[in-house]
Order: sequence, then structure tokens, then C-alpha cells
Amino acid sequence: MTPTELKRAPNGSGRSRRILVTHTQIAPSAIDLLNDNDIDVFFSPPYDPSDIVATRARDLQVDAIMVRQGKINDQVIGASPKLKVIVKHGVGVDNIDLTAAHARGIPVLRAMGSNSRAVAEHAIALALMLVKEVQPLNAAVKGGKWPKPTFIGKDFQGATMGLVGYGGIGRETARMAEALGMEVVVHDPYAPQMAEGDGFATAGDLDAMLPGLDILSLHCPLTAATRHLIDARRLSLMKPDAVIVNTARGGIIDEAALAQALDARTIAGAALDSFATEPPAADNPLWAQPNLIATPHIGGVTAGSARAMAEIAARHIISVLDGNAPDERSLARPSELAA
Repeated sequence: MTPTELKRAPNGSGRSRRILVTHTQIAPSAIDLLNDNDIDVFFSPPYDPSDIVATRARDLQVDAIMVRQGKINDQVIGASPKLKVIVKHGVGVDNIDLTAAHARGIPVLRAMGSNSRAVAEHAIALALMLVKEVQPLNAAVKGGKWPKPTFIGKDFQGATMGLVGYGGIGRETARMAEALGMEVVVHDPYAPQMAEGDGFATAGDLDAMLPGLDILSLHCPLTAATRHLIDARRLSLMKPDAVIVNTARGGIIDEAALAQALDARTIAGAALDSFATEPPAADNPLWAQPNLIATPHIGGVTAGSARAMAEIAARHIISVLDGNAPDERSLARPSELAA
């Protein structure tokens, strides 16, 4: 799709302000909201190369970018002299160069709280599949086997789930895990009081927490401090019948170390909704592991959350373009989040 062939939202009609969405669609209600505030919406296919996205932003002279997928680097950020704000259609901003945006005075905002419930549901669903061994049992039965005589399942009642990160998603996940009868322990250096206030145990030392877990679920942002937080050494601290769920960001886990741990059965299984590179390579060594479940980073993509993400992002754009200061609670700061 060349810049002159860019898809405009169906009800676009030459308004005075323009945004570029790095996807082929957003919720119609968000388009209506933007159009009603003198903003035309243009779409750029997901995962297009950054230089192509930069060309589109430059040719359109966009006032804002709504980021869904693909890399937003300095080339994209500097392409349009009219650019005043970048907003993530979601909360994870590791695909946006925060340092470059900050250097250019461009605020980066997140749609906070828009998908917490949806991602938590996905994390619990993946944990259920792993603990109940749904995938290997499904493959066995379809392959003509009947493992019932020898199979002994595991209980959720009394199992311990450890959460790394206690933001909106972690909090929702903790509540669901508790409702299923699990014990919950939280590691979050920035929010121990919140977890304790909700009645959950906390662990200041991640290494000390890992050996007691049946399920490890990741809910922290990808930062310089959390990249490869779960590496070979930490994987070795886990029980051989423990499992890992990652609905946060792929770079938090060292994927090569995880593939080795799964292959050696030093952990029982893993379920990933995000990867260090997206889409992942076809020859990713993780694909050879039968005890791995993979989904394509869709934990937060439900009808309700997609609508909420688009509408919140649209409101951020409208507010900044109307001359208001960016919402402090939603700002992504390089010092906090840059990976």
C-alpha cells in the first residue's frame, strides 16, 4: 500500500487534522469520536517496515499516531513536522522509541486500564490449559491413545500462583486465581502495599519466590531492568512440575533458555502470548516443544477491550490536539519504561 493508496476511515472527509493508525482498523465508535472532533483517520497495515510508515506519516503530515502494531522509531516520530502526540492502542509501549519521542517533545500516552480484564482472563485460560494438561491430552486422544488408566491430574485448589507485576492486569489475575482456590503471592517492587492491601502475600525477592510456585504469571512492563528477567538461572530455581504464563512482553523471558528448560523438562510447560520478535520466526526453537502453548499476542483483543482501547486512545489524541496537557497518569516516561 503506497502513501497515495492509504486507506482512510469510511467517514473521512478532508478534516483539518489527521492521525495515522498502525493497523487496518479501530473501533467505529473511536473513528466517529475523532471525526466529530475535526480529525481524519488513516490506516497503515500492521508490521509494515518503519521506513514505509515514516513515508506515510510524512506525506499525510499527521498530527498524531495511534500505535497498534509495528515499530515506531525515530524515523517515524520525526517524519511529520506536525506530530504532537503518540498514543498506544493498549498499554505496552516497547514498540515505541520513548527516548526519541521525549527528545522531540512528543508525549507518548497509554490507554490505561482498557484491557486489564481481557488479558487477565487469557492468562487464567492459559494457566488452566497448562495445569490441566489439555494440549497433550487432546493430542493423545486424537492420535488414537486413551491415557485415562494412567493419568493423574493436578488441582487448582491449593496451588500457588506467583505474579510478577501488580498493575491493573496483575490485580485482575490475582482475583481470578483466588476465586479458583489458588494461593497468590506477588512480586512487584513498586506496588507491594497495593497487593497487601488486597489481602495477597508479597515477596520482595523474586529468587526466593520462584521455588515455591506451581504457576508463574508475568504482568510487568518490558524495561531495561525486566529484559530477560526470567533467564536460565531463574528457570533453574523453579520446580520441575511448575509452569510459566506470559501475557506481558516477550523480552521478559529469555526464549532460548526457556526452550532449553522445556526440552530438558526442568519445568513442565509454558504458555506465551507475546514474543521477543513479533511475528516470531518460523524456525523458533520453541515450536519443537510439545509442552509449549502459543497464542499471537491477542490476550487483550476482545470486542470490549478493543473498543475501550480505541476510545481512550482517541480521547487522549483529541485532548492534546486541542491544546491540553497530556494526562500524567497515562504518560509513558523513558526513565520508567524504556527497554
